[in-house]
Amino acid sequence: MTGASTGIEIQTITPETRQAVTDFIFNHWFGTIMMIRGEAIDMTQVPGFITIEGGRLTGVVTYIVRGRVCEITSLDSVIENRGVGSRLIAAVVSRARELNCERVQLLTTNDNIKAISFYQKHGFDLAGVNLNAIDREREVKPSIPLIGQNGIPIRHEIDFVMPL
Repeated sequence: MTGASTGIEIQTITPETRQAVTDFIFNHWFGTIMMIRGEAIDMTQVPGFITIEGGRLTGVVTYIVRGRVCEITSLDSVIENRGVGSRLIAAVVSRARELNCERVQLLTTNDNIKAISFYQKHGFDLAGVNLNAIDREREVKPSIPLIGQNGIPIRHEIDFVMPL
């Protein structure tokens, strides 16, 4: 599918695009292992969607489905304020509905002020805070930085949920 006015094309991650996605995730997340709720997730294996603009990979969203819950495991865009993230979220929500999921959920860290605002604007509700979760996750993935956006220490996970 293509965003008619923007020239941004959304595609499902395929075997042909997997290496580009893996490289993108590695560069944005300090490796290809993502810590989600204390579990190490191999991001080279999860499904998702990408955006392509001018032949260039400009955004990635990945997710896992367990039972009737769809969890977004990553969302990144190299183009801000053009609807890339919004379209990627919409693609996951649509897929979750197709799979009869009852909710979409995700985590972000306490330093990620832009994400906290973005998710609430897109229909996600704050469901909880996992205090000191990042400190525990650094035991498995020591490459998680100590200091994040705006100089804020990264310590906690913030849980967001969108009922479907």
